[in-house]
Amino acid sequence: MPSDRDILLALFDAALTAAVPEGKFEGRLPEPPRGRTIVIGAGKASARMARAFEVAWGRPCEGLIVTRYGHGCETQYVEIVEAAHPVPDQAGFDAARRILELARSAGPDDLVVCLMSGGASALLTQPAEGLTLADKQALNTQLLKSGAPIGIMNRVRKSMSAIKGGRLATAIAPARAVTYLISDVPGDDPGAIGSGPTIPEASDPEEVLRLMRAYGIAVTPHLEQVIRTNVVSGDPLPGQEVHMIATPLMALEAAQATARGFGLTPLILGDAIEGEAREAATVFAGIARSAASHGLPAKAPCVLLSGGETTVTVRGKGRGGRNVEFLLALAVALKGEAGISAIACDTDGVDGTEDNAGAWFDATVLEAARAKGLAPDAYLANNDGYSFFQALDRLVVTGPTLTNVNDFRAILIR
Repeated sequence: MPSDRDILLALFDAALTAAVPEGKFEGRLPEPPRGRTIVIGAGKASARMARAFEVAWGRPCEGLIVTRYGHGCETQYVEIVEAAHPVPDQAGFDAARRILELARSAGPDDLVVCLMSGGASALLTQPAEGLTLADKQALNTQLLKSGAPIGIMNRVRKSMSAIKGGRLATAIAPARAVTYLISDVPGDDPGAIGSGPTIPEASDPEEVLRLMRAYGIAVTPHLEQVIRTNVVSGDPLPGQEVHMIATPLMALEAAQATARGFGLTPLILGDAIEGEAREAATVFAGIARSAASHGLPAKAPCVLLSGGETTVTVRGKGRGGRNVEFLLALAVALKGEAGISAIACDTDGVDGTEDNAGAWFDATVLEAARAKGLAPDAYLANNDGYSFFQALDRLVVTGPTLTNVNDFRAILIR
């Protein structure tokens, strides 16, 4: 049988292959309009989605997509702009303004194709009236350090946006709008993907203000006034369609099939795992030990698969995203138990703000760390999973994958 590393990387590769947009538009295309076909969108996968849509559409179109720096690709008709993520910058601000203008320019005979994926919430930054780009940047920085789940982060972002929470759909009307989504959120809620620019959602200012205060996010009187003013109804708009073309579960099912090819029993524990990365790792370590010792919930040789998005409450000054945080905490909890290895990676190819997708380890990881004088607990306390796995040559570096169905985790039990 191949090495643990080779199996883990093969599972991750299968998950990535299942998450690409190519071939996902066929059979889901609308009738060509009498007027223009305008393509707009945002997210880490949006440029690749635009390229795949152009191929499937097979006729001229126009439009603008904003994606993360390094996540662009060549397209024939649609302009691609790159901007900062997760904290917005001027490039994203300018692109969002132009996208909103394109949406407003659409007439009754036009078709507006909206391509949204994870990352759109930060990239599609157009503050509500009364707020500046600096205000949004400060808010995003606070959100990222708050430990709030992604759903709460996006609810707060919607309340201060001129685009999110269905506000872009309102701008598109009366033109026909067709939205294609690649999901990176637990439960695949269309309104949560990129904060739902084309998914109408009723505003609840009181709930947003309560959540902000609960997570220690500063609420100035001016900010409170903007939130109370920037309200929309949740009424659906006529003639709109929404299609989900890739999801975390699709990726996990592809990895499941690959695992069977290696003679492993695969078990999907869930595609919507949330919570603190360290706490999730402790739970997963217990499940892995149970499988190794008792054959429950799966009998070895097996692989435990999961997706979703954990969070990290940053207290240290180290480097690393939620995947290396989870993986380091898992290694510490397993204490080098024989026969257990694991991988944790973000399917967009970027774990947090670093240059790796994630990392992997086998049962020798703590022994290797001791040989190099590395103290795993100290690295974990400093939120420095990147440096720990870098020193052991166990980072997974893919470069931008141009898709995004959130995190992929696999625990292999021999």
